[in-house]
Amino acid sequence: MDKLSEIMQWKRREIAERIRPVAPSELEACRANSNQGSFIDALKAPDGLAVIAEIKRRSPSAGQIKELGASIEQAARYFSAGADCLSILTDEKYFGGTLTDLESVTQEFVREGNGIPCLRKDFMVHPIQVLEAANAGAGAILIIVRALEDDEMKALREAADLAGLDALYEIHSEPELERAVASDARIIGVNNRDLAVFKTDLAFSERLIPQFPKDVVAISESGIWTGDDARRARAAGAKSILVGEALMKAESTSELIHDFHTA
Repeated sequence: MDKLSEIMQWKRREIAERIRPVAPSELEACRANSNQGSFIDALKAPDGLAVIAEIKRRSPSAGQIKELGASIEQAARYFSAGADCLSILTDEKYFGGTLTDLESVTQEFVREGNGIPCLRKDFMVHPIQVLEAANAGAGAILIIVRALEDDEMKALREAADLAGLDALYEIHSEPELERAVASDARIIGVNNRDLAVFKTDLAFSERLIPQFPKDVVAISESGIWTGDDARRARAAGAKSILVGEALMKAESTSELIHDFHTA
């Protein structure tokens, strides 16, 4: 069994006891009560590359990345450094995150009017997770195309639309791109890391992003460490980059984000 299959098998077991029907009215209430800024608009705003800065304690490929007390401290670094959006890992078993990380960050940087949009980065399989994301203050959810059936992607997207959340479709191949486009994805990210074996290569963005429809916001994810890496992503057509490990380990968060913005 490859690593993504292992993670998805665990995730389905983990959320099984939380699964219940989610009424459209519950999701619509989240939209009505949200102070969240638009995730997709934040990605479109900069003249240069938009930066999605990720809060990630550990990963199956890197092991422990950084010991964090409260995620709010790392979010504050990103916010002051000018990140355009945040990505917050909420998977505990493999990445060391929790939904509380998302809630604490949005309480400080969204609900108090600072307005930096946040992505709930998790292995989404059911609308109940979308409701949780919306209630925690997220502005977007992740849809990993490889990990889901078409009906599951549809259910997640419909729930996100009702809740007023954007959906980032993550792909790693041409067939996955075709499925994302068929689902009317507005934001598509190329994960340069093969989640089956956790190897990374920016050539995936260089190959796949030029095939995106022109109206799709393109994101290059993973394997971006330097301004030169960011320039490769931008040259391929990326409007934004999602960076976790490099920013978590950076001696100067502000300098690295500046390098990314001006790539």
